[in-house]
Parts: sequence; structure tokens; C-alpha cells
Amino acid sequence: MELRQLRYFCAVAEEANLTRAARRLRLSSPSLSQQIKALEREAGAPLFHRTQAGMTLTRAGRALLPEARAVLDAAGRALRTVRAAAAERPPLRALVAPGTPSDLLHRLYSAARTTGSALTLDVAATAGQLARIRRAEADLALVTLPADTEGLHTLVVLDEPLGVLLSAGHPLTAAARLSWSDLGGEELLWFSREFAPGYHDMVLAACHTGGWVPRLRIAPARRSIVQAELGGGERVVALRPESATAEGLVWRPLAEAPPRLRLALAWLPEPLAATIAILGRLGGQPPARVRKSPRTEPYCPATASSTGR
Repeated sequence: MELRQLRYFCAVAEEANLTRAARRLRLSSPSLSQQIKALEREAGAPLFHRTQAGMTLTRAGRALLPEARAVLDAAGRALRTVRAAAAERPPLRALVAPGTPSDLLHRLYSAARTTGSALTLDVAATAGQLARIRRAEADLALVTLPADTEGLHTLVVLDEPLGVLLSAGHPLTAAARLSWSDLGGEELLWFSREFAPGYHDMVLAACHTGGWVPRLRIAPARRSIVQAELGGGERVVALRPESATAEGLVWRPLAEAPPRLRLALAWLPEPLAATIAILGRLGGQPPARVRKSPRTEPYCPATASSTGR
């Protein structure tokens, strides 16, 4: 008993007419008649009463009809399940730095969704991200530059100047722009060096070059904690891009040579197809043109279009 014979049987039963069923199945009437007779021989009983008015089910035919439909439904489900399994991709594993801007995470999720890829995110410090990428434990890492990206490809997806983030009630909000000398005596809300050593050292070096050697207050980079620390009424400021501004906080640009926050996607030289598609969405260009990083990604206050490609 073949699936196609059961399909033919159901069509004849539903049409109650061999000619109409043949037309529906795009078969000739003689071919359909032969298949129905073959099915009857296999079943060992006539399935239809044949009359001039058409074809009606026998008792055996009425018994077979729901079973035939159930078999065809099961076969259809099986085929759909196999096709869906073949089309499924494993989720793309991405690592992000603590305090990654939420709008950038939204961009990453959106790029994955438009390429039909599921995305799983894990938070890890930059050094840990790069080690896990090199061990193929992740497909993408969103790292804070500068960092040791030797042997990896990178694409800069965020490049913003840092400014001074402070409480709305802070006296320095009276100025439209701030210089390094304005920050004398202010405490800097900062993060532990282990999370992004290159970025940590680069920003502090810029502070020292500008003449400000701040006392550091180490705190997690979560927005709620930053708001609480800056809004406590003490002389403490943060260095963040303007996109980090939140309720109760004010951002002021730095007038002289501000350091920059640069985030880059890093991946192995042989990426998954899903990785390539996401990079194309985020970078706006064919990922094949993205350059392979030298041993250490240097700090360069330029735009993403000139530094990450």
C-alpha cells in the first residue's frame, strides 16, 4: 500500500466521481482507475460501488477513509519535521563586554533576527572573550578596543568620543564644554582594569596627559549603579559617550582631544555563514573586505569607517 494510492483513494472518496478526482489529481481517468483497483487488491476488498452516477464508498471503504487520512497527515507532519530540522541553524554564540550600550545590543539582535539566526549572549571581560573565541567556544565577541586581537578579524561597530557624565545638580553642568583642568579635584567613577586592560589604560593615560590625575572609584558599569554613584551628591564624574546619558544625569563634551570608546566585533578567520550575514548587516559592507587584525589593535581616534575595515 503506497501513500500515493491512499491520496488517490481519498480524492475519489471526496469527489465521489472518478473523472473529477482525476482532474483534481492531474491524472488520466484510466490511470487513476488502475491505482484504485491496485489498492483494492492490496486491501482484499472492494472500496467503491461503481455506478453511472459516480462512485460511493463501500463498508470497507468507509472504514479505510479515516485511517487513510490519518496516515497522510502523519506522513505530512514527518516531512515537515524533517525539513524544519534540516533548515534549523544552531544558535549563534556571542560574547559582550560588561556595560555594552543597550542600543548596540539591540542592533546585534536585530541583525541576527533579519538573517534568521538565533542569538545567545554571554557577558565576559575582553580578555576572557578573546580567549573563548580562540578556543572556538563562541562565534562572535564584542570587545572593547584596544585589545590583543592577533589572528582574529575585527569590525568596529561603535566609535564615540568620551565626555563627562555627571549629576544634573553638579556645579560643572553650568559649562557647555569641559576641559581637563575643569576636572581637577573630581573623583572618577571607573571600572576594574581586568575587564578591559587596554581601554582602561588608554583612557587614564589621556587623563594624565591632559593634566588630570583622578582618584578612582571602582564600580560595575551597570547604568543603575552609575546613576546612583553620580547622583549621591559627591564630587564624582564618569567618562562615558553621550549615549550613556540617563535620567538625572548630564553629559558635557571634552574640549581637548577626548579619548574614544571603540567597540569591535571579533571572530575567527573562518566564520559561520550566519556570522557573515550578521556582519554584513552591522557593517554595511561585504564582510570579506573586513581586515584581519594585527597583534594589538592600536588606539586611533578616527571613525569606524576608517579604523574597522
